[in-house]
Amino acid sequence: MKKIALSIVMATLVAACGTSEVKKDVPVADHSASTTKPSQSGTTTTTPSTKPVITANPLTDPNNILSKRSVYFDFDSNAVKDEFRGLVQAHARYMVDKRDAKAKIEGNCDERGSREYNLALGQRRAEAVKKVMTVLGVQEGRIETVSFGEEKPKATGHDEAAWSQNRRADIKYVGE
Repeated sequence: MKKIALSIVMATLVAACGTSEVKKDVPVADHSASTTKPSQSGTTTTTPSTKPVITANPLTDPNNILSKRSVYFDFDSNAVKDEFRGLVQAHARYMVDKRDAKAKIEGNCDERGSREYNLALGQRRAEAVKKVMTVLGVQEGRIETVSFGEEKPKATGHDEAAWSQNRRADIKYVGE
């Protein structure tokens, strides 16, 4: 019984493969606004609609992660927090794609600590962001680092809310 069933299946497959019927391509009609009238042969032709592509600068587009430029740090730390890794990765990808882009990373601190200590900590913060970007493929020579210590605060208060805004590294692009 199994041999008969197998023979029937094989015969059906062989017969299906031996069909010499040629199928014609069926024209596909585009019914969008950009279609042209059908030609006399019964097929339709379409002209691609070319809409002007408006590309916003991703560095200034508020909906793009690249418009965010500050990486914030914990007190007395230069470790890039996990919550800012995606931001740094996005800027690294941008610089890898835009081979002529150059960046300056500015390290900043809150007002606590001596001037010398804060300048050194701000430099370590800028270098930490640079290191992440170079590991991701950006050439080291395309990124400059500088520390402002406590000299350029983003917030002027004297409490944790203000201090947390001042513990940062800002990514700035040269020539923008």
